[in-house]
Amino acid sequence: MAVDTDKNPQTPGRWRLLRFTLKWGLTLSIWGALFAVVAVGYFAYDLPSVENAAKVQSRPSVTILAADGSEIAQTGDVSGAAVQVRDLPFFVPQAVIATEDRRFYEHFGVDLIGIARAFWVNARAGRIRQGGSTISQQAAKNLFLTPERTIRRKVREIILALWLEHNFTKDQILTVYLNRVYFGAGAYGIDAAARRYFGVPATRLNLHQAAVIAGLLKAPSRLNPLVNPTGAKKRAKTVISNMLAAGYLTQGTSRLETARPLRFVKARARQKIGRHFSDWIIEQLADLVGAGARNLVVRTTLDPRLQALAEGQLKRHLARIGGPANIGNGALVMLDRNGAVRAMAGSRDYAKSQFNRAVQALRQPGSVFKPVVYLAGLRAGITPETRLIDAPIDIDGWKPRNYDGRFRGSITAAEGMAKSVNIIAVKIAEKAGRARVIEAARDLGLSTDLPAHASLALGAAEASLLEMTAAYAVFANGGTGVWAHGITEVRTRGGDVIYRRAGGGPGRVVSTENAAAMSRMLSGVIKSGTGKAAAIDRPAAGKTGTSQGFRDAWFIGFSADLITGIWMGNDNGKPMNRVTGGGAAARLWSKVMTKAHAGRPPRPLAGLDVRESSAWRRVLQNLGGGG
Repeated sequence: MAVDTDKNPQTPGRWRLLRFTLKWGLTLSIWGALFAVVAVGYFAYDLPSVENAAKVQSRPSVTILAADGSEIAQTGDVSGAAVQVRDLPFFVPQAVIATEDRRFYEHFGVDLIGIARAFWVNARAGRIRQGGSTISQQAAKNLFLTPERTIRRKVREIILALWLEHNFTKDQILTVYLNRVYFGAGAYGIDAAARRYFGVPATRLNLHQAAVIAGLLKAPSRLNPLVNPTGAKKRAKTVISNMLAAGYLTQGTSRLETARPLRFVKARARQKIGRHFSDWIIEQLADLVGAGARNLVVRTTLDPRLQALAEGQLKRHLARIGGPANIGNGALVMLDRNGAVRAMAGSRDYAKSQFNRAVQALRQPGSVFKPVVYLAGLRAGITPETRLIDAPIDIDGWKPRNYDGRFRGSITAAEGMAKSVNIIAVKIAEKAGRARVIEAARDLGLSTDLPAHASLALGAAEASLLEMTAAYAVFANGGTGVWAHGITEVRTRGGDVIYRRAGGGPGRVVSTENAAAMSRMLSGVIKSGTGKAAAIDRPAAGKTGTSQGFRDAWFIGFSADLITGIWMGNDNGKPMNRVTGGGAAARLWSKVMTKAHAGRPPRPLAGLDVRESSAWRRVLQNLGGGG
């Protein structure tokens, strides 16, 4: 008997189940799609601009050269020339693809098969052994994102990888990746890596070298062949095996390349000198050449021999006397007559303190400020032979005293300079006028705040060691103003000149006669005054300085060739153990200047190579010096 299906009681039930499944399946699909859109919108919100994604942008570096052309520092990232995949030997991209993303030319930016394989391998190993990121994802991360390990960053990476795949060819993506990825030792991009490790451009890499560089992508710092050649070679063998497995190499070629000897470029042992100076140079670049992503080569005025001498002598001197004398730190700067910085030590040890006390610290100069006062006095008609009375003085209730507590009665201005008599300096400042003292300071290049107080004559205002030393350069060169400087030329790596120093400074700021008079008086400081400990084997002039409470000790002086300034003290302003500028600072100055002039013939100071007048002979005789 035939069965009537229309009357089958199970038919309505199946139909209702089908309708229910379709209805809720469609509903869930719509909601799922909506949720996906919202999620993508959430993660895609505030994504970085992708307009210039395909452009290869190098990360700028600055190479700093000494005056003789030797390299003293390199900052920033090192980037090579931008290279296209088509210009590389065919085995270079093959080595990268075989190791990093074997299905690169097959997937759409996200490798689902690769993710599944990595999941399986990691699950079996019980730890992370493989990653599932594609080259497209890594390129997206390097171009747009930070290395943070978050789900948000990973989702954004995937979105950007899909965008890259949609807008660019595989070769374009690979080109961007190879020019932006980090290969260790500060090298960004495959050309920088090739030059850093093998001394050749990326277009001339051989297969084994390409394998080394491709292997670095796993751990660029740990596998850096300059510090871990064994690890780099071992990793290169793995890359060659991967290339064999991917069908890029034959068994014979694989064995041959694995056995090929590798020669790496030796890591350059950069001179660890001038690091305070290099920091000072870097700070000035933006003002000179502007901002911009350019690799720069900066030629400076630094003399490597003098720099090593300055750093070594300062460190040894303070190591020997610093503890007993309670001297926490020091600084030294050496200029030539034109204001070019030949040496700069900003502390006793850069590794322990990067603060540059030669440039950044403002300290009370004490009596090294007195030449500024005396210059104002010369301009006001006071001569080195002018006699002044060293006796107690009261200026609106302020009663300055001499360092030794004595009063000498009638003495010449030159004697007052040699013996660093405070009363004489104050009287000269008051006779010349405080405004004229400040004017003289500005002419000499001092830019710090100089309040018009009577105590200004004794160096109560603060100044930097570099500015004070540059002020003395005006006396050393016969009266021409200088701007302390360290940069002579800035070029791009391609050789284009961006900046070249021209001109010398503000021109004449002190008359020849007054500059010569200052040199004569300052030479008396070393011959018979407070700076006897600074004497060297040639004509020299200088001034001691000690701030109130032995908080600062200075000596700044010059020969016919070099001007050197030294400061000692404690960063927290605590007093030293009776350390004066005529003691520890002057002795160090003598050591440094004696060694700095080795091999140079003695020369007279500017303006002092003329026949002495009878008046000057008398002054020098009074000071105990010869003619």
